[in-house]
Amino acid sequence: MAEIGVYGGLFLASLVAATILPMQSEAALAGLILTGDYPVWLLVLVASSGNILGSVINWLLGRGIEHYRDRPWFPADAEKLARAGRWYRRYGKWSLLFAWLPIVGDPLTVVAGILREPFWPFLALVSVGKFARYAVLAMMVG
Repeated sequence: MAEIGVYGGLFLASLVAATILPMQSEAALAGLILTGDYPVWLLVLVASSGNILGSVINWLLGRGIEHYRDRPWFPADAEKLARAGRWYRRYGKWSLLFAWLPIVGDPLTVVAGILREPFWPFLALVSVGKFARYAVLAMMVG
């Protein structure tokens, strides 16, 4: 039963880390790997799943947030949105392979939603990048 809490905690930490909220999931994953009590492949799968779901939430926020662009509390003015759109169009959907990067990765997934990146290509590219990041981390730690 305690294992459910461990995996659930890792999933939650990874999910929150992929949103615009500040959180680190790498330390949690590394710590669990170092205990040697859990299968590394399962830890990587759980962390990747949570992090990917967090990016999907960002994409969904991006899909719906533009309706509020005229509100005074909206976090980006028209110029910032236009600049983000130009950047995304320049580098394209392939930039989603780097959605795992600190600082730029989370906003990148929101911009993909705002610019109406189709869901399945978004999901595939984000999944590859995020899974690869955790797999490399697991190899370095283990």
